[in-house]
Amino acid sequence: MWRASGAADPKHKSGPPRPLRCRPLMFAYLLRRLALTLPTFIALMFVTFAAIRLVPGDPVEVRVGERGISAERLAMFRHDLGLDQPVWQQFLSYGGKLLQGDFGTSLATNQKVLTEFATLFPATIELSLAAMLFAVLLGIPAGTVAAAKRGTMFDQTLMGLSVTGYSMPIFWWGLLLIMFVAERWGLTPVSGRIDLIKFYFEPVTGFMVVDAWLSGQAGAVKDALHHLVLPAIVLGTIPLAVIARMTRSAMLEVLSEDYVRTARAKGLPAWRVIGLHALRNALIPVVTIIGLQVGGLMAGAVLTETIFSWPGVGKWLIESISRRDYPALQGGVMLISSVVITVNLMVDLTYGLINPRIRHG
Repeated sequence: MWRASGAADPKHKSGPPRPLRCRPLMFAYLLRRLALTLPTFIALMFVTFAAIRLVPGDPVEVRVGERGISAERLAMFRHDLGLDQPVWQQFLSYGGKLLQGDFGTSLATNQKVLTEFATLFPATIELSLAAMLFAVLLGIPAGTVAAAKRGTMFDQTLMGLSVTGYSMPIFWWGLLLIMFVAERWGLTPVSGRIDLIKFYFEPVTGFMVVDAWLSGQAGAVKDALHHLVLPAIVLGTIPLAVIARMTRSAMLEVLSEDYVRTARAKGLPAWRVIGLHALRNALIPVVTIIGLQVGGLMAGAVLTETIFSWPGVGKWLIESISRRDYPALQGGVMLISSVVITVNLMVDLTYGLINPRIRHG
């Protein structure tokens, strides 16, 4: 059969052009983010090293105590700690040890800083996860309802409470909850992770709730959760306020889209339009904000753990300041910063996977 010259041959279907593979673009995006992370890490190392040495006091006193010793003995201790070297040489030595994975040895306990951090960090993670769970479970529904009831008394009250929660100092909020919830009403314990008089078991994972469950002791999990409630509320208040406001803003933007108006015009129930169509698309910026709140949780954990005597990294850093423990302070801050930088990098990469315009930009 005759075929026109412009007709397509069914054996050689051209079809649409194949899309470019995203793997090279994603790898280039990863390299760009790593290149931006490295200067941040170096600057943070320098600021930490310099700021710690501005703290008044002599770290040699931690090692030798207050008893009198000879000048020769004192000079020997300074030489062992490297404090007799110029500051720039101390910084280069510290940076070289970090590159080898050596975060130093604590002056107070004479243990490796990395070992102490690994022992205490699960308590901080447990508190941070509980605080974030509290913030997400309340913040997303609250922001969604506020957007759905925009301009009403509920919306105004919720946004007012979110501003108050964001502006409230952690130490004041924590002391207030201890005064009323723990002391006056007796609903929760004041401090610690579990009642050591009633329950004792060897830690397995470092997470008290999990270890209490593994111990099999009746009432151990309930007691561990009771100890976790107040610190989690105090630490999660600021992320709760941020997540609620971000969810509201994202929902308001999505609710004005054409596909949402079309869904409403079709007569779909309000809960289906908001919960299924709108909320799912509004969660992208909210997830990003949740990941970026990790840094705030780590900073807030320092005060929260101190107020509630929570044996985590934050309380350990505060005690290291009072003891002028340079290696513990430097190593602890750098380890926490590494965790925050890694989480932020993962959030950036995840957002680049979700939104291709980010990795193309």
